[in-house]
Amino acid sequence: MGASELISRREGGLLRLTINRPLKCNPLSRPVLGALVRALETVDEAIRCVTITGAGERYFAAGGDLRDLAAVRSEADTVAMVDSCRSALDAVRECPVPVIALVNGDAIGGGAELALACDLRLMRRGAHIGFIHGRLAITAAWGGSADLYSLIGRSRALRMSARNELVGAALALEWGLADAVYEASEAQSAIDAFLAPILQQVPQVLRAFKSQAIAARRGAGYPERRAIELDGLVRTWTAPAHWTAVERILSKEKP
Repeated sequence: MGASELISRREGGLLRLTINRPLKCNPLSRPVLGALVRALETVDEAIRCVTITGAGERYFAAGGDLRDLAAVRSEADTVAMVDSCRSALDAVRECPVPVIALVNGDAIGGGAELALACDLRLMRRGAHIGFIHGRLAITAAWGGSADLYSLIGRSRALRMSARNELVGAALALEWGLADAVYEASEAQSAIDAFLAPILQQVPQVLRAFKSQAIAARRGAGYPERRAIELDGLVRTWTAPAHWTAVERILSKEKP
């Protein structure tokens, strides 16, 4: 894989990742997924969030790279492939800060699984999300089914999968597949406006929020999630940033 097939660019507290295979519809080869894992390993205490998008305007990601996966034939090879690729998407799911999918084009098959592995999705009007694995006579492979059913519920998830349905931006927003929809002509300003409040947060606070999201995604029990909340509160309450914010508010009060 050429290094340029996944572009990683850091801008202050934001890490931007771009799948850069537009001539092939941004397919997810195992080398590309490996590069994604390595890029996420660079997330440090100063990073507030990560965005993932696809190059071009047609596809966010068009699923697994069929040429890369053509040699996967046996049961053992299939399990090994799933373990490898699902681990890559798990790196997205368990990234310590929020990961936002900028769905600038169609996210289908494994590309839809990558979009749902992210914490939030901004979707261009005219783009689609589709669990269309059935067109290849297979099911979702990389943990996407669990994400889909958790996110939109049993009936809608089964409808999408069984009908090979491509869900457009408006319906995706209604169902909760998308968190915001933007017009192509206003892409940069809409994305910047959505990210701005996140980038203003204290990194440690965002990590505490994400730890709760990870626990919820894993189906952690009530006591465990309360313990995670307490841990996050203790760490953020006792941090200097909290007391600086308190003092700023109190200084504005009239005597």
